[in-house]
Order: sequence, then C-alpha cells, then structure tokens
Amino acid sequence: MIRVGVLGAAGRMGREVVRAVGGTEDLELVEAVDPRHAGSRIGDVAVLAAPTALSAGDVAVDFTRPDAAVANARACLQRGAHVVIGTTGIGPEGLEELRTLAEAGPANVIVAPNFALGAALLERFAVEAARHFDAVELIELHHDGKLDAPSGTAIAIADRIAAARAGVPAAPAGDDMHPGARGADVEGIRVHSVRLPGALAHHEVIFGGPGQTLTIRHDTTDRSCYMPGVLLAIRSVAGRPGLTVGLGPLLS
Repeated sequence: MIRVGVLGAAGRMGREVVRAVGGTEDLELVEAVDPRHAGSRIGDVAVLAAPTALSAGDVAVDFTRPDAAVANARACLQRGAHVVIGTTGIGPEGLEELRTLAEAGPANVIVAPNFALGAALLERFAVEAARHFDAVELIELHHDGKLDAPSGTAIAIADRIAAARAGVPAAPAGDDMHPGARGADVEGIRVHSVRLPGALAHHEVIFGGPGQTLTIRHDTTDRSCYMPGVLLAIRSVAGRPGLTVGLGPLLS
C-alpha cells in the first residue's frame, strides 16, 4: 500500500486527485493539505495547513502554485517522501534545485506539466513530425484563470521540437508596430497563448511544408483525463531515481 498526501487538495486538480486515490485499492490517502482551506473537509478527509503524516517511502502529490511547489517538495524530500508535481510554471532554477535534492537523498521527484496520456503522445508524435517539415508553430488555449503563459506543456513540446530541429532558423518575429503578434519565442519556436472562459486545456501543433500542413491536437474536456497519468506517476516514482521530467519516460 502506497501512502499518499495531496498538496493543494482543495483546488480543482487537488480534489480530482483525492477522488482518484480514494478509488484505488493499492493507494491510501493519508493527508490532504491546503493552507487556504485548512479546517474544511473534502469528503471524509480533513484539510490541514501543512503536511504532518508523510514520511519515508510515502508520496506527496503537489498541485499548488509555482512559488510554493519547490518549497513543498524540499520539505517532503528532506523527510524521505517521494514527490509528484503537476504544478506548472516552475522555472529552470526550480527544476535544478529539485534535481539536486533528488540526487542527494533517497527520495525521487517526477515533474510533469501535463498528466494527460494524450498530451504525452502528442509531444512524442510532434517530435517525429518535426524532422520532416520545414516550419512549425504551437497554439495553446486554456481557461482564463490559468496563471502561466505559455503553458508548461507548450514549453515542453517546443523544447523537444527545437531539439529535433537543431540548426533550423527561428521563425520571424513580425513587425515592430505590433509586438507579440507572432507569439512567444520558445527556443526558436513560435508559441501562441489564448486565455478564454469556457476553454479548459488544448494544445495544437501545426507543421507546414510545400503544398501541405499537418495538425496534431489534444483537447482536454474534463480534468478526470489527468488522473490515469497521476496514478501512474504515484506508482512509478519510487522506482525512478533522481528527477524525471514529463510523463513520456513513464510510457516507454
């Protein structure tokens, strides 16, 4: 039995994780943590202000904020608990700290900007297509409450596409009268972010070549689609030493 604590348990994703863990036979929810909702309840679980029950071999699942996720992971890793992070917006410095902490101790970390299996496959397919087309751009659409832009998923996809297209010139930036019209430059790949009420999470990669285009798109219609990936990460993290970034390595 794997003992699990959920950080950010009162949030939209946190509540989904609590429900998903509670519906399994091999995982046990031992803690729900959310400082802003301490004292409330999620089903039969009392929400705490800070983790107290997690110890060596347990798994903490973090869906909080970028400014809190690294500190949360630091505290859990120091107690020997493994960490699965779905919080997006963690920059290179934060990832490097997580890598250092995971390599120094017995506990491991998985960080994934997107736990949907379809999104992981989109990234894999996009890398393959990137080797065969002259140009590529990304469009990502999310709900208007999402804090980071571009999304962590879009950045991860752009990074991998750029690596597959090493040496290909970056797309032009557009004219000086309308800065930003060509989107953000992520490793030479143009990424366009849309934030709208009614959207959830959508990623589209468009490739272009002479006489043809290819579009690869993943649409999230309900947050439940993330739970198989989250549960896979919880079950896998103990066997993946150090830091693992992305869900893709778990699908190999």
